Amino acid sequence: MKVQFLKVKIKLAKISTSAPKKLDKEKTKLKTIDLCAKIGALQNLLYAASKHSVLIVIQGMDASGKDGLVKRICADINPSGVRVHPFKKPTDLEMAHDFLWRVHQVVPEKGIIQIFNRSHYEDILIQRVHEWISMDVVKQRMNHINAFEQMLTENGTTILKFYLHISPEEQQKRLLERMNDMSKKWKYNVQDQVESKLWHSYINAYEDAINLCNQAAAWQVIPSDQNWYKEYLVASRIVEELTKLKMKFPNPVIK
Repeated sequence: MKVQFLKVKIKLAKISTSAPKKLDKEKTKLKTIDLCAKIGALQNLLYAASKHSVLIVIQGMDASGKDGLVKRICADINPSGVRVHPFKKPTDLEMAHDFLWRVHQVVPEKGIIQIFNRSHYEDILIQRVHEWISMDVVKQRMNHINAFEQMLTENGTTILKFYLHISPEEQQKRLLERMNDMSKKWKYNVQDQVESKLWHSYINAYEDAINLCNQAAAWQVIPSDQNWYKEYLVASRIVEELTKLKMKFPNPVIK
C-alpha cells in the first residue's frame, strides 16, 4: 500500500491549538466525566464479547499531555481489559530487528484496548528529524506502516490515532513548569529543550505522517493547549467508535 499524496493536505499551522472561546469549561468537564464512564461500560462489553480489539495511538510534541490524557481516559476502565505501552528509545535487541518488530508484539488481542503512548510513528519522526535515516527510508517505512495498519484493521482492530496539537508557547510554558513544580520535576529532561528547538522540523514530519499514513485509519488532530478540551475531544471520539461496533454481551454457556 504505497503512500499517496492527498489533494487536500492538512497544514497544522491552520488548525487552532485552543478550545473555542465560548465553550463552557465546567460543563465540558462534566461531559467528559460522563464520556469516560461510557468508555468503561463499552470496554466491559468489548472484553466480554471478545470479537474486536482497539488500538489507540497517541502522538504529540513533548509536553503535549500524553500521560495525563491516558490517565483520564482510563479512569473508569477495568484494568484487566486495557494495556498501555510507552514507546521509548529502542533497545539493542529491538534495533537488531525491523522497526515494526517491537510494535507487533504489543498489538491488542480480541477484547482488549491497547494504548500506545508514542508509537511506531517515532520511527518516521525523531529518526527523520535527526537525519538518522534517509528520506527514502522514511517513505519505505510509511508504506510499511500503511500495510501494517491495514492488516490490523482487517483482523478486527479499530485504530484511533490522535495527534495532540499544542502551540510552541504552551509547550515552553509546560517545560518551564517541569523545572519549577516539584510534582512535575521528575518529568524534566534537558533533552526536551534541545528537541523544542527543532519545532518546525517536527511539524513537517508530523504533517507528512498525518497526510500520508491515513489509509487504514485517519488521524484526529486534537487542539491541546487546554487539557480539559483535549480530554473531551478524545473521549468523545473513543465513545463514538466503540459504539459503532454494535457489540452485544454473549449468551451464557450452558453445559
